[in-house]
Amino acid sequence: MNNLSLKIRLIAMNFLIYAVWGTYLSSLGIYLGNIGMGTYIGAFFALQGIVSLFMPALMGIVADKWIPAQKLLGICQGLAGIFMGMAGFMGMTYGPDVTFAQLFPFYAVSVAFFMPTVALGISVSYNALERNGLDTMSTYPPIRVFGTIGFIVSMWIVDLTDFKSDYRQLLVSAAWSLVLAAYAFTLPACPTSSGKRSTSIVEALGLRAFTLFGNRQMRQFFIFSFLLGMCLQVTFGFSGTFMSDFGRTPEFADAFAVRHNVLLSSLSQISETLCILLIPFFLKRLGIKKVMLIAMFAWMCRFGFFGLGNPEGGVWLFVLSMIVYGVAFDFFNISGSLFVDQNTTDDIRSSAQGVFMMMTNGLGATVGSLVAQQVVNHFVYTPLAADPSFDMMHGWSIAWYVFAGFALVVAISFAIIFKYKHVRS
Repeated sequence: MNNLSLKIRLIAMNFLIYAVWGTYLSSLGIYLGNIGMGTYIGAFFALQGIVSLFMPALMGIVADKWIPAQKLLGICQGLAGIFMGMAGFMGMTYGPDVTFAQLFPFYAVSVAFFMPTVALGISVSYNALERNGLDTMSTYPPIRVFGTIGFIVSMWIVDLTDFKSDYRQLLVSAAWSLVLAAYAFTLPACPTSSGKRSTSIVEALGLRAFTLFGNRQMRQFFIFSFLLGMCLQVTFGFSGTFMSDFGRTPEFADAFAVRHNVLLSSLSQISETLCILLIPFFLKRLGIKKVMLIAMFAWMCRFGFFGLGNPEGGVWLFVLSMIVYGVAFDFFNISGSLFVDQNTTDDIRSSAQGVFMMMTNGLGATVGSLVAQQVVNHFVYTPLAADPSFDMMHGWSIAWYVFAGFALVVAISFAIIFKYKHVRS
């Protein structure tokens, strides 16, 4: 297979993985609010973190030991699509009267099988590129850009069709999953270690990736990955709901940022596509520590601009928040996966990416969702319940300032604690 053909195939895979996710990740909170489940938003997003505590690492072990990563990607996406379709069917059948017990279980199983596919897709990409003699640090980011494009395409579909407000977003996500499930079985084969003799229980169970925690530098890296994972889930879980809540004020009800908040949010992903292309330049020249520091300060700006902005005269602050998101996400997520790849061996590559996902989209997402829900409840919904005249948007601003302060503390701590000597290449 020539290099161009390989890149096109990996581009299609990345596009589909993130198209599945982008269909509901930025708009699920809006749908839940419309069917009276606004207080469950934190639970729905925390679920992504809970399953990421074990599913990416577990599926990574399976991919390393028994089932080639590209086939396991297809199996997981097929199951994710079936169960997300069932969740959408429950929403269609019961409409605004659908209950938590009817919707959540199917959504939960779907997300449980979807979350490992992000790490599996990375493993498939890195394996295929290296087997064709290509440098992952310079070649993968431009391919990964098309994942973000897939995310944007899905966001535009649900916004312009108004699927963001109802169950149809779940059905679109299911359709993308089933397409990817079929396509995954045609991807380049990944090796397994099933033919190699294990020398210990750790080797036999494929748990050697967890021994990375024994390395001080990797242990610190994973801990700060967890803290940044908290930031990531805050913005996905509550930014759409935040902008929608401006619609309760007559002054902002007809503003573009309120009526098409998902479309506006897609500026974040557009910024992401551009920032991905900057990663090889910054990572080779600055190293992982400075790149992650840039990401941390970008998270602080992301949250701070939300707290300062509004849909009319302050909409430019929302736009700035969307722009810095690209730096905040890419300089952490993509650079982090490359750092993990370069500090592990072939036989634990999928497992190590699974551990990275576990710390970010697992522990980080779970704790971030639950803590963020409490912060929002404290500053927004609890005062509003006690006094209907309470200015909830002022409460939202305070909540975003709290999140910004958290990102600043993490950045300062990382600068002091994480020891890393970069050799410029």
